[in-house]
Amino acid sequence: MKIGVVIHGPEVIDSGQAKAILDILSAEGEVSAKLGGTMGRTAVIDAGLENVIDTSQRLKPSESIVALSATSDVVFLLNHGKTTETGRAFGSIVISNLPDMDNKPIVQIERPGCQDNEIISWNKSACTHAMKMSSVLGMKISEQPILTATPVQIETDGQRTIRKISGVHAGENILVNGVVIGKAESKNIGIVVENGFVTSIAGGTVKEHGIEKLHDYENNVPIDIKTAWVKSGSLRRSELSPCIGRSVESNIGIGGKVVMIDHAAEHCFELAVDAQFAVTVGDDTTAIAGDILYRFGVPIIGITDGDFDGLSHNTKIYPGSTILRLRSGHDDIVGRRISEELFGGKNAVTFDTYEALERKVMDIADDSIISFVHY
Repeated sequence: MKIGVVIHGPEVIDSGQAKAILDILSAEGEVSAKLGGTMGRTAVIDAGLENVIDTSQRLKPSESIVALSATSDVVFLLNHGKTTETGRAFGSIVISNLPDMDNKPIVQIERPGCQDNEIISWNKSACTHAMKMSSVLGMKISEQPILTATPVQIETDGQRTIRKISGVHAGENILVNGVVIGKAESKNIGIVVENGFVTSIAGGTVKEHGIEKLHDYENNVPIDIKTAWVKSGSLRRSELSPCIGRSVESNIGIGGKVVMIDHAAEHCFELAVDAQFAVTVGDDTTAIAGDILYRFGVPIIGITDGDFDGLSHNTKIYPGSTILRLRSGHDDIVGRRISEELFGGKNAVTFDTYEALERKVMDIADDSIISFVHY
C-alpha cells in the first residue's frame, strides 16, 4: 500500500508524534510525507527528519494532499491544533479547498499524544483506515464535522464583513496572512473588513502599523478575508533547542551572497540555500528569520525599532550577527533605503566581506541608530 502523509505545523513534530506515526505507517506500506504550510520547516530540521519529510515545496496543506493523492492509496493529515475545536476548523478548511474530497481516503489525526486527541474520517472510504489507526494509537474516532459552503465563520453587517476566529485566548496576537494586525482582549474575536480593508477587531485592539503592512502601505492592496490565512498566538509554542542544519565556519570576513528579508521571514528557506549573510528588516522578521538562519549558519544584520510582537519566543541568533535598534518607525524607512541603495531592489547581492556590508548598513541607518548588539 502506498501511504501519503501531510504534516502541518511544528507542534506535532516537536512532540515526537509525527515520527512515531510515520514509523507505524511505514510498517503498513510505502510512506511519502510532505510538510503542509511553512512554519513546520524548522521543526523538521530540529527533529532530524529532513530526509523523511519533504519540505522542498511551499505547499498549502490542501495542495500537499492533492500532490500525494496522485500516487497514494490513502492520505493522512497530521495536525496539533491548540484545541480540538481549532483542529477541526483547520481540517474543515483544508478539506473544503480540495477539488475532490472523495478522490482518495483522507484521515485526520488531531492532537496525537493529548487526552483530547481524535481521528476524523473525511470521507466514507477512509473509515477502515481510521479504525485501524484508532486501534493502534488508542485514539477515539470522532464524527466528521459538517462541511459548509464557507468553512470559515463569516458574518455580514451592511458593508462590513466579519470573520470570526475560534480558539483564541486573551492576550494573543492576531495574524492575517502572516502579519500581526492586533491583539485579542477576549476569546470572542471578529476581524472587521470593509471593501477589502481591515478597519477594526471586535473583541481586540488593532495594531495600526500591522494594518498598513497587511495592505502594503501606500499601495493600499485589499484582501479577501474569506480566504486569508488567519491565526492567533505564536508561530511555534514548543520549547526545544534548535539544531544547526548546515555546519559552517564563521562567515565573518568571508565574502559571498547576501540576501535581504523584509517582513517575509517565511521565504528564508529558499533564500538561505547558498547565502553567506542576510539583512533582516522588522523586529519579528529579525527574530523569526534569525532563528531560521541560525540553523543554516548564516549571520544576520537585523534592522529593528522595538516594535516586537513576540511571535518567536525561543529565538537563536547565529554568532557574528549584529542587531541594530533604531528610532521608532525607522526600521521600514531604513529598510527601504537599504533595498534601494545596496540591493538595487533585488533579493540578493554579493559583498566582499561581512564587515563591508555592516559598514554600509550603518552608514545608511546613521542617525536613526539608538543602539546595536554584536552576537
